[in-house]
Formats: sequence, structure tokens, C-alpha cells
Amino acid sequence: MKITSMDVMALEKDNGCGGSRPVICRINTDEGFYGLGEAAVAIGTGARGAYELLKDFGPLIIGMDPLANEVIWEKLFKVSFWGQGNGAIMMAAISAIDTALWDIKGKVANLPLYQLLGGKQRSKLRTYASQLQFGWGIDKFNPAQTQGGDALLYCEAAAKAVEEGYEAIKINFLRFDRQGKILTHLDTTGHLSRETMKLAEERLSAVRKTVGPDIDIIIENHAMTDANTAIQFAKMAEQYDIMFLEEGCTPLNPGVMKKISENTGIPLTTGERTYTRWGFLPFLENGSLSMIQPDIGNCGGITECKKIADMAHIYDIGVQCHVCSSPISVAIALHLEAAIPNFIIHEHHIANTTSGTIQQCEYNYQPVKGYFELPELPGIGQELSKRAIETAEIVTIK
Repeated sequence: MKITSMDVMALEKDNGCGGSRPVICRINTDEGFYGLGEAAVAIGTGARGAYELLKDFGPLIIGMDPLANEVIWEKLFKVSFWGQGNGAIMMAAISAIDTALWDIKGKVANLPLYQLLGGKQRSKLRTYASQLQFGWGIDKFNPAQTQGGDALLYCEAAAKAVEEGYEAIKINFLRFDRQGKILTHLDTTGHLSRETMKLAEERLSAVRKTVGPDIDIIIENHAMTDANTAIQFAKMAEQYDIMFLEEGCTPLNPGVMKKISENTGIPLTTGERTYTRWGFLPFLENGSLSMIQPDIGNCGGITECKKIADMAHIYDIGVQCHVCSSPISVAIALHLEAAIPNFIIHEHHIANTTSGTIQQCEYNYQPVKGYFELPELPGIGQELSKRAIETAEIVTIK
């Protein structure tokens, strides 16, 4: 079997989910099998870069055996020259290709991906409702806007999630000020003002009171705090029995994360902007994290993410895949998380509950009472919808 072509697709912007634009690759073969993968840089800036880079990568894999995922991964990592620099766009493009190859493997074998990864350690995956600062149970949202900054709105979102059966939620309590305007890095680094600390505690205290003692709360900082403010915030938050503090600082200096871990009893996690085994290794070695959050769509794909998870297992560190992209990324994460022994919890982003995101693909995987079941179709178990293909910007590399 040989790779004959690769379709690079930029899906239509989904303005109901903050204008994200998923970048997808579809690898085609001479035996009729094809596979889908995603470059998970749809949010923020960078999607266009991944789209263009995939076009450059296409000629490097045409004619190769699609089942030789390790061979192709090493080629892209080394021959690209910049692959060894570990950047987000470079690794996202490699991730998309790698995932598409695994999708082909599963379809050829007529097996779901989790079987190819060694079988399922579990049949259901505990899940948390993610990014409740934007609300919950709504069909449209904008990451730059909120309904307001009052603690009551956070409580309403948390209550909705708990009513749906979620046993864990994640909120960024420092995203918006009291009027609902975005707090910048200038507001959240160096030292948090008394007003900001008061506002954050009002929200956190109210949410804990609303959901009660039996619901896990994950604090999301999006790396907009530094070591000083993360420690300041964590000391306040410790009394509210927090499951994890996520992205307390930039992921670029593991020593800073270590400093935070030495100054709080809250378990720390990060990983969505860390790439490959080499990027994660310093965090594993310094013991600063209790859980890592690799994104399969940018850490190096399924091939690399499985290795990262296995490395973390050596250090007794748990894994939760970061999921903030299309339904393709949701399906992929479920397969890998089911196959690894050190899985902790699955992330279900508010975007993946909205019609704008759901309509991108044929299958709508959603949790029931806070738990996901596994896709059982061959490969990753997901396909693009007819509408998504018809409205996408597509370039075919032969």
C-alpha cells in the first residue's frame, strides 16, 4: 500500500465557538483507504501556519507506506530540519499526519484505535466540564466575551454541569474582571491586586458552595499568571479542596513550575503547549506535576503521545489529554486515554457541546452523566460531515 495524495483542509470558521478554524489532513492510498488527522492549533493564532506547513509536508510522504507510522514520523521530525526545534506549528502538522496514518491502520485492520494501542484499560472515561467561565449549556460563546463577571454566573454554569451528571468542572477564575472585561497578563502577573484576589475568591467560594464538597474543581490559569501570582492565588485556593491547578505559569521553564509546586499543596498540571517526549521530560524529572495534559493534535500525534504517557507512568504521573479542537480530536483522545493505565480524567470543552462544532463531523460523541463511552468504529471512529467538506478550503497534494 502507498500514499497517493493528501488533502489539506481548513474548515469553515465556526463563529459560534469563538471563530476557531480546525485544520485537517486526509491521507489517501492506492487501496482506497484514507485517514483523518487534525493539527490542533485552531484556537489563538497559528492555524494558517499549520495549514501551509502541511502543504509542504505532503510531498515528503507521497509514495510511502501509510502503515509505517514510525518511519514517517522520524522522517518528518528530522528531514524537516525545524522539527527538532519542537515548535507548536511544526509538531501540530506532524501530529495531523501521524493521526491520519493511525486512522488508516485501524481501517485496514477493521479495529478501533484503542485496540491497536494495546486494548482498553477501561470502558468508560470520567469527564469534566471545561471552561465554565464562558457558561455552560449554551450553543454559542466567544472567548473574548462573557455575560458578566459576577460570581452568580459562574455558579449557574457550575450548577448546570452538575445537573447533567458531571462530577468535576474546570473554571478560569481570573479570565474576566468584575465588569466582564478580559484581564490581561499585566493584571495577572507580578502581584495580584486586592480587588482581583477578592473577586477570584468570591467566585471560587461561591462555586464550591454551589456544587458542594463532592464535586472536583480544577482551576485553569491559561499560563497568564507567573510563579509569584500563581503561588499567591494557590494559597488562597487551598481551603477549597482543589483537584488541580492548571497552567500556573509558562511551560517554557520547568524550574518555575517546580517553584510553584514547592509553595502549594494543590496538585499541578500543564501540557497543552508542551511538545514531544523531550519537552515533557524535564517536568517528569523535577516532580513538579501530578498530571500532564498533552494534546495529541500538537504534541507529536498518537505515536508520540503514547510514548509521552508511558514515560509519565514511570514517574507515577497521570495523564489527561488536552482537547480543544474539532470532534476528530475528541475521538482520538478517548481512544488513547482508554488504552493507558495512568489516565485520570477526560476534558470536555464547552465548544464540543455546541452545534457549530458538532456539525463538523458525522458522529456526535457526548458524555452521559459525566462519563464517555468509547468509539467502536474502525480507526479513530470519526468522519468529516458532508457540509464540513463542502465549505472547507482544500488543497490536494499529489
